[in-house]
Amino acid sequence: MSRTLNDFQQKSFSDEGYLAINPLFDDAKIAEINQELERFIVDVVPTMPTTHVYYEDKADSSSLKQLQNIFQYDSYFNDLMTMGTIRSMAEELLQDEVVPINMQYFNKPAGSGLATPPHQDGYYFHLTPCEAVTGWLALEDVDEENGCIRYVKGSHLKPTFRAHGKTGVIGFSQGISDFGTTEDKANTVAIQGSAGTFLIHNAKTIHFAEANLSDTRSRRALGFIYYAQQAKIDANAQNAYQKSLDIQLKSDSKI
Repeated sequence: MSRTLNDFQQKSFSDEGYLAINPLFDDAKIAEINQELERFIVDVVPTMPTTHVYYEDKADSSSLKQLQNIFQYDSYFNDLMTMGTIRSMAEELLQDEVVPINMQYFNKPAGSGLATPPHQDGYYFHLTPCEAVTGWLALEDVDEENGCIRYVKGSHLKPTFRAHGKTGVIGFSQGISDFGTTEDKANTVAIQGSAGTFLIHNAKTIHFAEANLSDTRSRRALGFIYYAQQAKIDANAQNAYQKSLDIQLKSDSKI
């Protein structure tokens, strides 16, 4: 496998818990991905299980907020997930072969996209050891107005997860209960970038995003989750969590 990252990038990820590449893909590639995504939403989403399709309001199809496991339903997105640069990057950062777990679509619509609460992905993953990364690909320009990702630098180095509690935010049901300490504020950075910007972070890195305050611009992105091959899943804990989440989302008319 050819090397994707240099020594500086590897050290930055190790020290800070995240890496930003602006851009990873050029305009032509992003245009292609966006076109394929539009096709996917029209042709494939209606055939997907309701538990993999989240809406702000299920009665309003234009309020599509999040899609789960899209690489499992389409060859184009399967290739994007399992072949090429992004998977190679995950393997280099984890120093292990990886298992592709989830490919997600995220949308913060103009004027209505809600904030993403501070959280640690690994809290949801139920892994031992917690060796996993999440990638995030901007499908359009992102800045502080339309809800760019914010990281707490070095937060992945803490030995345990922070306490999480229910948030009521679809797709991010658990958030850090005591977020906002002096240390949190001092180490938070906002990552802005053009379409094609790619972020990748350690599963223990605290991150969040503000609401989309733009009246005209959405904030659409793809997420990529990879587990290290050595990581073992507590299947009972994971299944219990997912069952509880599905029940909650159905009762709230989100799926």
